[in-house]
Amino acid sequence: MLINKIIRHKKAVVLIFAIVTVLSIVSQFFVSINYNMVDYLPDDAPSTEALEVMEEEFTATIPNTNVLIQDVSIQEALQYKEDLASIDGVSDVVWLDDVIDTRIPLEMVDTDLTSSYYQDGHALFSLTIESGAEVEAVDSIYTLIGEENAASGEAVNTATSQNMAGTESFYAAALLIPIIIIILVLSTNSWAEPLFFLVAIGVSVLINLGTNIFLGEISFVTQSVAPILQLAVSLDYAIFLLHNFSDELKKGHSPEQAMANAMKSSFPVIFVSAVTTFFGFMSLMLMDFQIGADLGLNLVKGIVLSFISVVVLLPALTLYLYKWIEKTQHKSLIPSFSGVGGKILKFRVPALVLVFLLIVPSFLAQGSTSFIYGLGDLPETTRAGADAQLIEDTFGQSTPIVMLVPNDDVGVEEELVADLESLTNVDSVMSYTNMIGAAIPADFLDESITSEFQSENYSRIMVFTDAGVEGDIPFQLVEDVRNLASSYYGDAAYSLGESVTLYDMRETVTKDNQVVNIMTIVTIAIVLMITFRSLTIPIILLLTIQAAVWINLAIPYFTNDPLVFVGYLIVSTVQLAATIDYGILLMETYKHHRQTMPAYQAMKKALDEKIFSIIISASILSSVGFILWFTSSNPTVSSIGLLLGRGAALAFILVIAFLPAMLLLFDKWIKKTTHKPNFYEEE
Repeated sequence: MLINKIIRHKKAVVLIFAIVTVLSIVSQFFVSINYNMVDYLPDDAPSTEALEVMEEEFTATIPNTNVLIQDVSIQEALQYKEDLASIDGVSDVVWLDDVIDTRIPLEMVDTDLTSSYYQDGHALFSLTIESGAEVEAVDSIYTLIGEENAASGEAVNTATSQNMAGTESFYAAALLIPIIIIILVLSTNSWAEPLFFLVAIGVSVLINLGTNIFLGEISFVTQSVAPILQLAVSLDYAIFLLHNFSDELKKGHSPEQAMANAMKSSFPVIFVSAVTTFFGFMSLMLMDFQIGADLGLNLVKGIVLSFISVVVLLPALTLYLYKWIEKTQHKSLIPSFSGVGGKILKFRVPALVLVFLLIVPSFLAQGSTSFIYGLGDLPETTRAGADAQLIEDTFGQSTPIVMLVPNDDVGVEEELVADLESLTNVDSVMSYTNMIGAAIPADFLDESITSEFQSENYSRIMVFTDAGVEGDIPFQLVEDVRNLASSYYGDAAYSLGESVTLYDMRETVTKDNQVVNIMTIVTIAIVLMITFRSLTIPIILLLTIQAAVWINLAIPYFTNDPLVFVGYLIVSTVQLAATIDYGILLMETYKHHRQTMPAYQAMKKALDEKIFSIIISASILSSVGFILWFTSSNPTVSSIGLLLGRGAALAFILVIAFLPAMLLLFDKWIKKTTHKPNFYEEE
C-alpha cells in the first residue's frame, strides 16, 4: 500500500524531493519573463495580423515612448534627437524636423503642425524602443535627459515593471512569510509544525517554478502572482493533514500509525479541494487571451505538485523529523471555539435576508464596472508615473495609430488622409501624400526618404491622436479610423498601435469572461455533484461562493474605481476555485454529524469544529492578496491582490454565516435530492 511505502521509506522520499528542489531552483534562472501583453493576443486578432504585415513590409515600427526635454532651442532639440537615436535599443525617433523644414521660422508655420512636437520652448520626441531592450534603453534615456526632463509610454512602463518585479516579490515574501508563520503557530501546538507546512508547500512552489524551463517563457503576471497564489491556496491541504495527524496522536496511536490514519481520513477532503481548484484553474486555459492560459497552466501545475507534496513529502518529512515536533510542543495559543456555532446561528435569518438583498444588485453592478485593459497607469510615486503626468500636463496626450493601406492609388490615399485629419481628437497625420506630396512619384526619390511611408505593397500612415490610450473615446476613435479605412480599402487595410491593441484585447477578453466563468462553475458543480452525490448541495455551495465573488467585484462599481480587466477575469475564477474549499470542509463535517443528530445541532457542532480551520485558510489567502496589493506598483498585480484579499474575507463571512442558514433552510430538499444521505430522523 502506498501509505505504508511512504512511511517506511520516509528518508528516501525526503532525499528525492530535496534533489528535485535543488535542480528546480537552478532551472528557474533559465526561464525568461515576458512583460509584453501584446504577445498574448490570439493570432487572428486584427492588430496581430497587422503587426505581421508591417514587420514584413517596413523596417520602421510604432512609437512606444515619449521623451520631454524642457527649455531647449530648436538646435539643442535636434542634438538631443541625434543623441536619443544613438542609444542602443532605440530604432526610431520622430520629431518636428520630420514634419517641417526647421530652418523656416516657427512663426510662419501653422501651430497645428508644430504644437505636438514643440511649444513654449519644450520639445517632445516620439521614440520606438525595440521589444526586449526596454530596461537598458530606458536607463540610457534617463542618464541622457537627467531628472528635470521626462520619459513615458508603453516601453517605459514595461521597463519600470521589470525593474520593480524582483524587488517587489522580495518585499511581498518578506511581509508574507512572517504573517503566515504567525497564523500557523496560532493554529498548531508545536513551534516546528509551521516550518513543515511551509517546507512542503514551498518545495512544490520551487519545483513548479523550475518546471517552467520546459515552457521557456512565462508572463510577468504569472511570475508575480502564481507562486504566492499556489502557496496560499494549497496550504489548506497541509493544514487538513497535520490537524488530523494531531487528532490521531491524541488517541494514543504511535506517530507512524497516527500518520497512516490521518492520511486515510484527510485524503478525501484534500483530493476534492484539489480537484475543484484544479478544474477552476483549468478553465483559465480556455481563454483566447493567452495570459489566462499562461497563468492557468502554472496554477494547474502548481496544484498537482502541491497535492503530491502534501500526500507524499509532508508525511515523510513529519515522521522523519518528528522528534522536533515533540521537543517544541506548546500549549494552545487560541481559546476553544466551543459554543461559537450557536452564536453564529442566531444571526442566520438576518444573514439570509442581507445576502439575498445584495445578490441581484451586486450581480448587475459587477457586470457594469468600468475596466482598464492595459497595464494601467503607474502610480506617481514611481518616476514613470510622475513623468507621464508631466508630459500630459505639458503637451496633452498623444497616442499614435498606424494605418497600412495598399499603395496602388495615391489619389485614394490622399482622400483617406484628408478624412483622417478631419476626425475629432486627431492632432496630425503623417503620410507620403502630405509629407512628400502626391504629385511626386516615389520612383523619383531616394529610398531613404520613401521607406518611412511606402513599401513594395503598402503605404504607412501615422495618425496622432489626443484621446489617450484607452477608454470610450479612444476605442470609438479606433472604430472610426478602421471604418474609414475599410470604406476605401475593405479588408485590405490594417491598423495597429497601443490603443488598437487594447481595443482588440477588450474584444477578446469580453468573450473570454463568459466562457471562463461558465466553465468554472460547470466543472466545479460536476465535481461537487459526484463528491456529495447530491443535486442541491453543489447549488448551495456555488451560490454561497459566487455571491461572495459578485459582491467583491461590485464594490469597484459603487466606489467608481475602474478595474484592470485581466485582474477581474482571473480573480472571478480564482476566488471561486480557491475559496470553495471552505464550503466543502464545512459541508463534509455537517453531513457527517447530520447522520447522528438533527440539522440545527449538526450545524452547530460543525461550526464549532471547523470554524478555526476555515479562519486559518481564509486569513492566509486574504493576507496574500492584501500584501500583493500593498507591495506591487504594477496596476495589474495590485488589482489582483486587492480583489483576492477582499474576496477571501467575503467568502469566509458568507461560508460561516450564509451557508449554514441555507443548509438549515433547505435541509429537507437536501435530503430528498441526495443519494443515500442517511440523515438522522427524530422519532
